[in-house]
Amino acid sequence: MSEKNFLTKALTDSVLTRRSFLKWSAALGGTAALAGGMGYGLKAVEAAAENAASVGKWVPGACWGNCGGRCLNVAYVVDGVVTRQKTDDTHPDSPDYPQQRGCARGRSQRQRVFGADRLKYPMKRANWAPGGGDKSLRGRDAWVRISWDEALTIVTSEIKRIDQAYGPKARLWGTNAIAAYGGYVSTWGSTSSGTWSYTSPAVFGSYSSAGNDRLEMRKSKLIVMWSTDPIQVSGGNPAYNYLQAKKAGAKFIFVDPYYNPSATVLADEWIPIRPGTDTALLLAMGYVLITKDDPATNPLIDWSFINNNTIGFDKTSLPAGADIEDTYRDYVLGLDYSGMPAPEGHKNYPPKTPEWASEITGVTPEKIRSFAIEIAQTKPVAFMESDASARINGAQTFGQAFMAISSLIGSIGISGGGTGQTRHSAAGNIGPSLVRAGPANTVLENASNPIKMRVNNNETWGALLKGEYTSAVNEKTPLNIQMIYFTKGSNLQTMVGQAKGIQAVRQVEFVLATDFHMATGCRYADIVLPVTTQWERDNYITSPNREALFWADRVIDPLFEAKDDSWIDWEIGLRLGVYDPAVEEISAKQQAFNKIAGATVLAADGKTKDTLVTITAEDLVALGVTGEPQTGVIPIMEFKQKGSFQVPRKEGDNYTSIALKSFREDPVANPVTTESGKIELHSQKLAADIYAIGFSTIRPIPEYIPAQRGYEATFSDWTNKVKGPYPLQMYNKHYWRRSHTEFDNVLQLREAFPQEFVMNPIDAVARGIKNSDMVKITSSEGSTIRHVMVTDRLMPGVTILPHGAWTEFDDVLGLDKAGSDNYIEAGVPVGEGNMGFNSQIVQVEKWNGPALAPDSRWPQRIPIKEV
Repeated sequence: MSEKNFLTKALTDSVLTRRSFLKWSAALGGTAALAGGMGYGLKAVEAAAENAASVGKWVPGACWGNCGGRCLNVAYVVDGVVTRQKTDDTHPDSPDYPQQRGCARGRSQRQRVFGADRLKYPMKRANWAPGGGDKSLRGRDAWVRISWDEALTIVTSEIKRIDQAYGPKARLWGTNAIAAYGGYVSTWGSTSSGTWSYTSPAVFGSYSSAGNDRLEMRKSKLIVMWSTDPIQVSGGNPAYNYLQAKKAGAKFIFVDPYYNPSATVLADEWIPIRPGTDTALLLAMGYVLITKDDPATNPLIDWSFINNNTIGFDKTSLPAGADIEDTYRDYVLGLDYSGMPAPEGHKNYPPKTPEWASEITGVTPEKIRSFAIEIAQTKPVAFMESDASARINGAQTFGQAFMAISSLIGSIGISGGGTGQTRHSAAGNIGPSLVRAGPANTVLENASNPIKMRVNNNETWGALLKGEYTSAVNEKTPLNIQMIYFTKGSNLQTMVGQAKGIQAVRQVEFVLATDFHMATGCRYADIVLPVTTQWERDNYITSPNREALFWADRVIDPLFEAKDDSWIDWEIGLRLGVYDPAVEEISAKQQAFNKIAGATVLAADGKTKDTLVTITAEDLVALGVTGEPQTGVIPIMEFKQKGSFQVPRKEGDNYTSIALKSFREDPVANPVTTESGKIELHSQKLAADIYAIGFSTIRPIPEYIPAQRGYEATFSDWTNKVKGPYPLQMYNKHYWRRSHTEFDNVLQLREAFPQEFVMNPIDAVARGIKNSDMVKITSSEGSTIRHVMVTDRLMPGVTILPHGAWTEFDDVLGLDKAGSDNYIEAGVPVGEGNMGFNSQIVQVEKWNGPALAPDSRWPQRIPIKEV
């Protein structure tokens, strides 16, 4: 029996027997399989134990998910079924040459691929009809299995119908085929990077991070981790690399509202701070450095770096045409006029004293002073940040203020120093790649989207409801979206303002979604197309960090009727008449081979690039690809078998990276890519770029801008400190069980890592709330319910709702039951247009409604239950 038919038989067997339970246990890890409570979940991998006595093989498989992909994932395949997983064991583990080991998420990929909630067939909503049918039933309707031919016919017919009725500007999001068929409206705005996406090019050049590599980090005497939690967020080696720095003698200071898991392991000191007030603290630190510095007796400022490598510190280094009062120094020290109003045409900056900042941040004046002096007197310092502080409504100047402190203390371009972002694939090990894949050498070119209409992420759902969006300064442009295309990941789940998003989705005429699980976008769609996972594809090559390259093989053949996204796009394009059937793209297998054949690795001298793999004529035949024999560092079949190539490291090698070292030594010969070629503490470009977007204006200096929906907004009367209707701040940590929203459907992860709301005992007691109670969290956008974890590891006045839970809206209760952060987050178009995930204000009360079972026991999202 074929693997596909075998699994289909298993899934259509509706009788739960002891034998089938034991088979599930053998394949997916024992009694945890009961977490779903559904017979369907217990039969998803019937084939695994049926073939348990067979001999299998280990296959390097992808560990995909938007986490940086740092880990090696290897699957044990028996007759087309994965029965076990392991991670990197290709070489002995050591601090210098660490294995690329997987986290809990990566080790649960098997449950994602073979889960009973895999989307198996194309489906349409039961009450769908051309034009939408009963659109109010989106998210509530039953589903009907249809053939691929019917599904593609419906999709292309609706695309053509909407095009004829409204034109291509009625489509939101799309693929290459739709771009070629007249295009679509797209969206824009920073997500993970927050305001760094605009700040970095304008203030710091192309260096969003100027951190050093992991061996250099061991030379640090002090490492500041600002809003950073690598243990929980960055699976794999980042936290391990930081631990080696600690063992080498580095002190760690964490600046964060929460004493997070990384702090429990690494921190020598924790400085709690209110979300969104980071710029105020940084400005007060600048005040301390400037007022306490004495080059002779108390040197705190690296004047050589300030004078040679920055502009805008004071009047002597302003760019031509700048307002002479818009300097960093004057803004920080204050331009006051002895209590009198500023003379006409002059500014009146209050001094950014520790006392001024303390009222805003919650950090004591004494701690602000001691913190600033410590980072200035300790050499060298790595001053690092993870972007969480930049994912704020109003953090337009945070990055500039952060770089100002890094510049003042001279932590840039030195051994043991570094500054900027430490996250994603660069977390804990920053620098240029030592090993790189080559090009895929594809045949077909991507179509250029002819429609230039781009709606900001924060404004998207409101724009669909209002029928207009901000297109320029003081300019609104009509918008009439009638088709939405959700690809894997679903913008309906990942974008803020989801409550309005659900309203908007229910008013358009056609919604198409592709995914391999019933994610939120699929649930609210009209047509759902099942796609393959990375384990069912050939072409997955990734660089997990600067020292390694992964080559994931196809682990299994596609399950059920799932298809590759590229196949779906090709079929839609053929039916729309935009693709030439005589010109086909080269296979994914050939593309993967091309990347590996063209891969290079830096030689031991740290300069020469060597060809990575040796290829023989026999290899080409065995791989079933075309190419030329070549000589490289390792045989290609060895790389394929291991799935990983990693450059060994050791102290004193030639692979170390000290970011901006050459810029520090000679900024004229080695400028950064800002307009001035220097770090801009006064950036006319940043101010101009933000003005041109049309949401707000800023000064060219790092002024403090209170966050919209931030701390100050919790008060109805700031002067008299009277709290308003939403008195608590809420922010959204990345969490153990998910990578953004991915993995949230995996029952084992749900059981291991519950979606808990977090609050401080002071705030809990004031509301009659105890640990583990159910609470209702309400914002201006809506409400959600969750169990609460009460802990003094979180500062008072602040709450946490972990990011990425899949929304479960209850029509009877009128709220979300899953603890979906984006359901109660508002989209706030401001500044650079970044989504302000970490700036929300809420009220919390004890929930006295129906009890809520743990979500690990909820029914899985299985749209068609076969019997």
